[in-house]
Parts: sequence; structure tokens; C-alpha cells
Amino acid sequence: MDKDIVILAIESSCDETAAAVIKNGREILSNVIYSQIDLHTLYGGVVPEIASRKHIDKINQVVDKAISDSGMELKNMDAVAVTYGPGLVGPLLVGVSFAKAMAYGAGLPVIGVHHIEGHICANYIANKDLEPPFICLVVSGGHTHLVKVTDYGKYEILGRTEDDAAGEAFDKVARAIGLGYPGGPKIDRISKEGDPFSIKFPRAKVGNSEYDFSFSGLKSAVLNYLNTASMNNEEIVTENVAASFQQAVIDVLVSHSMDAVEKNGFKKFAIAGGVASNSGLREAFEKACGERNIDFFLPPPILCTDNAAMIGAAAYYEYISGTRHGLDLNAIANLKLGERQ
Repeated sequence: MDKDIVILAIESSCDETAAAVIKNGREILSNVIYSQIDLHTLYGGVVPEIASRKHIDKINQVVDKAISDSGMELKNMDAVAVTYGPGLVGPLLVGVSFAKAMAYGAGLPVIGVHHIEGHICANYIANKDLEPPFICLVVSGGHTHLVKVTDYGKYEILGRTEDDAAGEAFDKVARAIGLGYPGGPKIDRISKEGDPFSIKFPRAKVGNSEYDFSFSGLKSAVLNYLNTASMNNEEIVTENVAASFQQAVIDVLVSHSMDAVEKNGFKKFAIAGGVASNSGLREAFEKACGERNIDFFLPPPILCTDNAAMIGAAAYYEYISGTRHGLDLNAIANLKLGERQ
């Protein structure tokens, strides 16, 4: 396209209220995130009703700041994009309703974006030269997907979790060993002080599904280890438990991903999602890709957690392909990747 395409994007699928202005899918003009982590830490996890109310409180301020920071006016933008699934239905409805109202008032089209597609597209912002096809591992609190990105906006899911997402397992194990919420960053931090091979936890395989994941058995193995050690009055070294658990997750994610890259004949691999900011995972993939001569792409941590910049990046490719949604766009909590409303 000869003309620059500028999109206001809104993300509210869980507990971050976020807005961003993105130019041509790869340039951030503004990126504002209001996190509710401190609030939900009091309850040991995200409380959907509280998250919804906080989104209502903050979304106007967050969007106004994103527009102001961009140096542009809404009327001069090309579209308003918003996450419409998957996620928590209450928070999604806040973002979708707000985006439709803004688009209607400004006379702009609205574009609904799939949350996982947004995570994948965060790599386009961080890596200006990245183009499909490539394999991407999306790993977060709610999702663990191994995806073949065949083209912009075109995806084939190779594998997914059969039970707990990796990030969910991190949160549950962190709670069990007394670290609290959010579990991922805390386990990542104390794992650096432990021995990742001190405790033998299982690496699950899912039947004949070579690329699918399962983390509930690993979580149960950690809980059984803790209970057994407690009953036998054995010392529990929290750092070793955390490090051994994290290594078990990393081993499975890396092995499945590298198998998928090699068997599909790809030379490019990317990671995305909140767990993609885990330092141990990033280092393991850098090593694995380096050994196989595979180009490795990863977003900075700020673009791994939920943000609106990634939604704007995904919306750009939807926009240039002709995708538009009407004011009947609705939130879909269990929206599947590749589905369209």
C-alpha cells in the first residue's frame, strides 16, 4: 500500500487494560498498558468480575493516553481494532463495546482480532524483516499452541495443550511452593538459584499426537513430591523444586517445537505469549535453534505479556486483506484460532 495505515488497537481479554496506535503493522506510535496484577495478587489469581469492573474504570483513560501519546487524532486513523476472543467474557465485552462505540463515533471501521493471532504478530513489531512462513510457539497463562504460520492471517495448529496451559501450570506450582501469584516470573527468578536436574519430574507425551502438550501430570508430580517430602519430614528446597519443574516444562516445549520445525522443513521459528518472557525458555530456544541453524525470533518481554500493540499489528494484516466487522461484533470467550465472526 502507498498510504500509511494507522490503527488504534484495544486489548482487554484478561487483566490488562491496554491501548496502542500502530502504523503499518510494525511501528509503535504509542503503547499503554494498565496492569491489574497487584489487585489480583490479593486473591491468588484473576477474579473475572473484579477484572471487568477495573477495565470499565480504566479503559477511557488508557485509550485517551494512547491517542495522545501517538501525536495523532482518532479521526485521522484508519480503523479501530479490538480483541474479541478468546479470553474472559466480561473483560472482552468491555473492550469490544468500547471499541465499537469509538469506531461508530469517529466513522471508522472496526476490526475484531483473535488474541492468539495478536501474540504471534508481536514478532512482526520486534523483528521488522520477519515474514511467513514460520513455526510459532504461543505459550501463556491460558494457551499453549504450536502454530504453522503459512501466511499473514493464515494459521494451522499443529499442537496444543490437552489440559493445563504452561502458564497455568506455573501459577499452580508457584502457589503450591508458597511463591504466590503471578507464578511465572517468580519461578523464573528463584530457578536461577536451584538445580534443574535435582528432582526427576515427568516429560509428558500425548498418545499419538506428537505435537500436543500436557502439563497436568507434571503439576500433579510436583504436588506429590511436596506431599511425600512433607509426610517424611524431608527438607524441601524450594529453589530446586522450582528449577526442576521449570526444566521439565522447557524440555517439552523445546523438543516439540524443534521437531515441528524440522519435520515441516522450516528454517524460522518464533515464540510468543507471556511465558515466552521466561529467561530459561528463551535461553533454551536460542541454544536449540543455534545448534540446528534455525533463525530464532522473539519479542521483548513487554510485547510477550498482553498488550494492544500486538493487536494493532494483527489488525493491519486483517485490514489490508479486506476484513471488516460490523457493530454486531461480539465477544467470544472460546474463539478458536482461524475462526471468523
